[in-house]
Amino acid sequence: MTTSTTGGPPAADLDERRAGTSTSRFVAGKVGGALASLVFVVVLGFLLFRMIPGDPVATMTRDRPTSPEQLARLRERLGVDEPLWRQFLDYALGLLRGDLGTSYLYNRPVATMIGERLWPTILLVGTATVLAVALGMWLGVRAAWKRDSTFDRVHTGVALTLWSVPQFWLGLLLLIATQGLFPSRGMRSPDLPEGFLAETLDVAWHLTLPCLTLLAVIYAQYMLVMRSSLLEEMGSEYLTTARAKGLRDDLVRRRHAVPNALLPAVTLVFLQFGMVVSGTVTVEAVFSWPGLGLLTYDALRGPDLPLLQGVFVVLAGSVIVMNLLAELLYRVLDPRVRAA
Repeated sequence: MTTSTTGGPPAADLDERRAGTSTSRFVAGKVGGALASLVFVVVLGFLLFRMIPGDPVATMTRDRPTSPEQLARLRERLGVDEPLWRQFLDYALGLLRGDLGTSYLYNRPVATMIGERLWPTILLVGTATVLAVALGMWLGVRAAWKRDSTFDRVHTGVALTLWSVPQFWLGLLLLIATQGLFPSRGMRSPDLPEGFLAETLDVAWHLTLPCLTLLAVIYAQYMLVMRSSLLEEMGSEYLTTARAKGLRDDLVRRRHAVPNALLPAVTLVFLQFGMVVSGTVTVEAVFSWPGLGLLTYDALRGPDLPLLQGVFVVLAGSVIVMNLLAELLYRVLDPRVRAA
């Protein structure tokens, strides 16, 4: 074992300690940055939704004979007549206790409502993301390996077009084009017979159009990133060496080129997952999919401030967490970042 000339600890141990300190400092910095971002999101969400035009008390009492005294008592009970700083203090203290407040329109705990709507959103986003990653990476590899071919030009052009299309507009087009072929609203049929298999098939049938809408937009990002990453690897000397050893072109691609080109695409999966969750608002509204997106759309009509704030914190928090995981994963996968 190598030791220092002054009789101190071995040089290898010193290197390990420095690496451990560097990693701890890196993780602490990223976690601290994520927490700071979350605090900023809480403050921004609170102020942003109070700029929305509309009176929640007037919405709650619409079409109901209400006296000025009753309106005043309702405003006092909801706390909307208190100073802004007092409202924010109550909101922040509630968040620290895990209390997201009570919905104005539904008179139910916001946390409970979000919990009920979370699973449909996870099902929609998870299914679309898995399919988009598989399809996008496969097409990206094929397009890069057949650069400037008809396959590359067609699929790259289609991907760029779909990437630029608004999700709600594409969803409306799919509704029109497939009218009568797929369910256009909801997650389950009202006259569904009992049974696990029947329920699963029915949910999958309702999932088809919203999932296809998300898939068509987000797969393009994975394809274009994978194509670009693989094109950079194709000029590397180690691929020339592999071919010189007599390896088939297919083996060179699968065993050498693709694994080294996966890093940016894998990182993008985490970075984009949070953004996809936040972007489901319009898709769920178009197809009346009972997830967090539709819940947000309904809350905006109030405006239901506690519900909007709760959903905003959950969606923005998912983006922050996924970005944090992407940065930590990048350090694990890329030795160049670990050595920095």
